[in-house]
Amino acid sequence: MAYKNFTIETDADGIALVTWDMPGKSMNVVTEEVMDEIDAIVDQVVGDSAIKGAVITSGKNSFSGGADLSMIKSIFTLAEEEKARDPENAMQRIFDVAGRMTWLWRKLETCGKPWVSAINGTCMGGAFELSLACHARVVSNAKSVKLALPEVKVGVFPGAGGTQRVPRLTNAQDALQMMTTGQTLTPARAKAMGLVHQVVEPAELVPAAKQMIKDGLKPIAPWDEKGFKLPGGGIWTPQSAQLWPAAAGIMRRETHGNYPAALAILKCVYEGLQLPFDAGLRVEQRYFTEILQTTEAFSMIRSLFISMQELGKGARRPAGIEKTVLKKVGIVGAGFMGASIGYVSAAAGIEVVLVDRDIEAANKGKGVSEKLVADAIGKGRMTKDDGDKLLARITPAADYEGLRDVGLVIEAVFEDRAVKKAVIEAVEAVLPPDAILASNTSTLPISGLATYAKRPKQFIGVHFFSPVDKMMLTEMILGEETGDKALAAALDFVAAIRKTPIVVNDTRGFYVNRCVFRYINEGYDMLIDGVPAAMIENVAKMIGMPVGPLSLNDEIAIDLSQKIMKAQLADLGPGPGSVDPRHMELNDRMVDGLDRRGRKNGKGFYDYPPKPAKKSLWPGLKDFYPQKKADDVDIEEMKQRFLVTIALEAARTVDEGIVIDPREADVGSILGFGFAPYTGGTLSYIDGMGAATFVALCDRLAAKFGERFAVPPLLREMAEKGETFYGRFDPYAKKAAA
Repeated sequence: MAYKNFTIETDADGIALVTWDMPGKSMNVVTEEVMDEIDAIVDQVVGDSAIKGAVITSGKNSFSGGADLSMIKSIFTLAEEEKARDPENAMQRIFDVAGRMTWLWRKLETCGKPWVSAINGTCMGGAFELSLACHARVVSNAKSVKLALPEVKVGVFPGAGGTQRVPRLTNAQDALQMMTTGQTLTPARAKAMGLVHQVVEPAELVPAAKQMIKDGLKPIAPWDEKGFKLPGGGIWTPQSAQLWPAAAGIMRRETHGNYPAALAILKCVYEGLQLPFDAGLRVEQRYFTEILQTTEAFSMIRSLFISMQELGKGARRPAGIEKTVLKKVGIVGAGFMGASIGYVSAAAGIEVVLVDRDIEAANKGKGVSEKLVADAIGKGRMTKDDGDKLLARITPAADYEGLRDVGLVIEAVFEDRAVKKAVIEAVEAVLPPDAILASNTSTLPISGLATYAKRPKQFIGVHFFSPVDKMMLTEMILGEETGDKALAAALDFVAAIRKTPIVVNDTRGFYVNRCVFRYINEGYDMLIDGVPAAMIENVAKMIGMPVGPLSLNDEIAIDLSQKIMKAQLADLGPGPGSVDPRHMELNDRMVDGLDRRGRKNGKGFYDYPPKPAKKSLWPGLKDFYPQKKADDVDIEEMKQRFLVTIALEAARTVDEGIVIDPREADVGSILGFGFAPYTGGTLSYIDGMGAATFVALCDRLAAKFGERFAVPPLLREMAEKGETFYGRFDPYAKKAAA
């Protein structure tokens, strides 16, 4: 029988080699069609007496990335449609769909013939659960091989048997750690945990898998054999009596109850391990059905899985423009930011000319890359040879002559208009006619900077986030005259260095920094109102922010905040819509009065003692303003203030036409500054509660705290009409119309 996504070859020993190789795709994914074919292949293997067993492997460089985007979307669409069409039977239908993969993998596991998964590359999610259902797993020792059940990172959990098989193969503590964090395993770690049987050289992968069948591999999973005992003992043991209370406490500490899927993993494992295996699978299926209907799962999958992939693949790239392949770029400004942009460019195989005012400064900038390379080599993430090649691609320079043959130049100098004007004019004097000039400014409007350029159509903002080597987001800012060619080339560059782009129109602070500074400013307001600094920081973490606003300000640098405020005052003058004088006074006091500039000089809102000591809040903060008693502070209101002020600023950017695609607002807020990922992002947070509910909350906060919580006209109109951002600004509407 012929299959579209698989080939089957049976050798002289009666072993079928099932090769998964989906046509037209760079990576295998689990789709409805793939599951139908696997179902038929299991029947074929079972029904052919000449076949003694089967090995499943991949015909691509990776094994599989797990479930397909379209299938994920269809499950949520089905849930909505079934609830509207047939509420009484909707749950059963969703339950059945949620269990399709579970029971197909179980069919393979209990088919009566041995199966071995030969994993040659990345194996994630449902594909790893398929492998766990096989009777043995052989894995290549190639560095590219990664094994994981990462579903919790996008709001769901391993719902195709993962929560039942993993803790039956390894101890419960390691199983919980792996699944509740979405931890990626190396082949060696997976073998140490008992999740795989052999780790072999790539060339030996399929022969080793076949040999296991020849050696008499039992076609029975351990848990299906009489007398099976759980690794590390069962639930009712002294060890478990210590594990489970601690696990629940750690879960509460790490998630603050914001992630239903993470808690569901604990429930699935705890309940499932007390039951026969099939009953455990049904427990998992019920929890998975429940999680699929949560706002958190819907929002996280949409933003962190679907939208992120779509944006990464160029969803906003102008059509009809030939792809730009950059062989050489220039970076002007070899400070930490510019040097780091040079590093990620060189890591992508692009030649880099790193320019600064003198060769000493340029060489110092290259030193940033040298340190990053040394760290990567020390951690085994890079070979010395690869590190040497990367560094050889970076050429420090003290003049602009090396920019005469580059395709793109990024200026990354100080946030000072005069300095940027001089750099832009100097670069344009040598830049090739068809090259693109980009500014890495974090706040200065691009249209204003473009007035210094002779070719404003080829001028664009490309805003990186620090540390560049770790932060995945890049914000592309369109000036009033930026052309499609400049945008397309900039997006091609960002794709080459493997960052996720969002595209926004020009405004002061663009999108991300507007939201970031609303967050920081709300922290200022709380501090000025007498809320203890520790409460401010801890409540921010309770809502799911990675760090509090004061800590974030230290990372950005308090003196940079001061410069931005001064620039805003210079442009807008004092008054409403400009800088709050209390905020300016706080920054001046910290920077000019106390020389507390943030992490960079070891003292800001926090003190930064030498390592290994940890940072701690500066005690002097409590003397700045009269302190409230903790019992007099409304914690729930503080949570609302943080979430609402950021989401409200995002809504304003949509109202002003700065952000036109809700996917970019959501992905940008999560990747840019860690906005509460369980919400799905700023606009999903509003959509999740409903515009009317959100507006009512804003009105209540505005009445108590002032105009900063005032609702823009667009949002009030959406509340009246019952609209959502993804409905009103449907990012797929144009594609569907075309």
